Amino acid sequence: MQRHSARQLALPGILTAVLLGGQVALAALPNVEIVSLLVILYSLLLGRRVFLVVYAFALLEGFLYGFGLWWISYLYVWSLLAGLALILGRRERPALFWALVSGFFGLGFGALCALPYLAAGGPAAALSYWLAGLGFDLVHCGGNFGMCLLLFRPLHRLLGALLRRYDQI
Repeated sequence: MQRHSARQLALPGILTAVLLGGQVALAALPNVEIVSLLVILYSLLLGRRVFLVVYAFALLEGFLYGFGLWWISYLYVWSLLAGLALILGRRERPALFWALVSGFFGLGFGALCALPYLAAGGPAAALSYWLAGLGFDLVHCGGNFGMCLLLFRPLHRLLGALLRRYDQI
């Protein structure tokens, strides 16, 4: 059985709190969020440990906003982004690359979130859900792209340094 220090157990909680705090802080701006950028960064810096943070975040979102049909999509959309970042992050990529990934993720977010509606109400329900949110997906795309382009490098350096220091303490 592997033993874990209190620091190793606390790290996912702290990173989850940062995700939730960032999401709540920007909640007044429709589909402008920092979660996508942080999930990408966490994936690149934590590897597969990111999934614990992603699922804890989804659970907290459910507690905060309610466990509606929308919540089911949070169980897989953030995991898809984390998995994509893990695969694409096997080699060094520039901030512009990650901004494009984040932007396209924002653009496709509504389509990904329509899948539970497909199961619950059929193709018409999923299509109407997706089409009704296209305007928000465009804002999501632009917000993700801009935020990632602007903040990827400084946050990558900061989080990387903090995690290295965290491992040394």
